[in-house]
Amino acid sequence: MLAPHWKALPTIRQVQGEAPTVLGEILDEGVNLAVWQRRLPGHIADFAALLLSLGEPLAESLSLEMPDDEAQPHLYGLASGFRDLEGYEGFLSDVSWLVSAYACLLGARRIGLRLRVLDKAMCPRFHVDHVPVRLITTYAGVGSQWLAEGAIDRRQLGNPAAEPGDSALIRQVGSGAVALLKGERWRGNEGFGLVHRSPPVPEGERRLILTLDWLS
Repeated sequence: MLAPHWKALPTIRQVQGEAPTVLGEILDEGVNLAVWQRRLPGHIADFAALLLSLGEPLAESLSLEMPDDEAQPHLYGLASGFRDLEGYEGFLSDVSWLVSAYACLLGARRIGLRLRVLDKAMCPRFHVDHVPVRLITTYAGVGSQWLAEGAIDRRQLGNPAAEPGDSALIRQVGSGAVALLKGERWRGNEGFGLVHRSPPVPEGERRLILTLDWLS
């Protein structure tokens, strides 16, 4: 009688680097977070800081059909209420580049984009996303927080009493960095989606955050 064949569980890990090529490692088995630790160009960082300083609300969503000719996506009207601010065109170009890079990496034909200003944690409890791969970047303000594998019992996600009491266990994506978070709907990653949350936002501060989702 043949012995049963057991497939070894992948070693879950996270990768970070200073070059954008590190983002491609999100495709590797066992990698559920890839972070490009970039430094935002000064004119884009200044635009984001100026936008937040105005104290205006911003919550916009777009569904983008990616062009077949590898042209840059058209972000018509995105944050158009701030188009008069210095650095707006550079900011828009940066978002467009991220959308194109994300689509190229995943082979995505349709992408959901959300751009928001937040003054509180949108998802304050540690959780996993039920998506294949999500891109998150914080243009200004504090970045998202995440946990290495084993820092929390996944069966207790959503239970306030199970949240890590040791702050040393909580990792943070830097402001300006670009993160790809593998979720529960990536084939082969079921049960290993990155555990993360929105960070607490200090009193009187806000965040400018962009997220991209692979829709098809």
